[in-house]
Amino acid sequence: MTHEDSIGNFIDVAHHKLEQAKDDLDTAKLLLEAGKYKAANNRAYYSCYHAIDSVLALEPKAFKRHKDTLAYFNKNYVHPEIFPRELGRNISRLEVIRHKSDYDDFYIASQEEADEQIAVASMVVTLVEDYIKTRL
Repeated sequence: MTHEDSIGNFIDVAHHKLEQAKDDLDTAKLLLEAGKYKAANNRAYYSCYHAIDSVLALEPKAFKRHKDTLAYFNKNYVHPEIFPRELGRNISRLEVIRHKSDYDDFYIASQEEADEQIAVASMVVTLVEDYIKTRL
């Protein structure tokens, strides 16, 4: 298989991961409406994660651990300002809130916080979708 044959596969993977991100975002919104704020935070994070993973699929680059994926994205896409710098800080907060929502028994998620998390995920999905369109 030549590199040219593989390119379509990488693009297909990127599109698949982006669709996953959109599905997670839709689910986060439904959970928010249902008052399930912790679960909405979780899906917002995964929406963001899958969107980022779709960008890396174009290289192709993949990591086993989420923190490695996010660190690579920040180093290679946020730091050189391919994506806005503020995105790095927002993604870090998204990760912290997701971790609290999933693992801290005494953490109480609020509607306002879930709204913010979903807004960040929406921004990431939109920026990534625009980025991928420019790569085709």
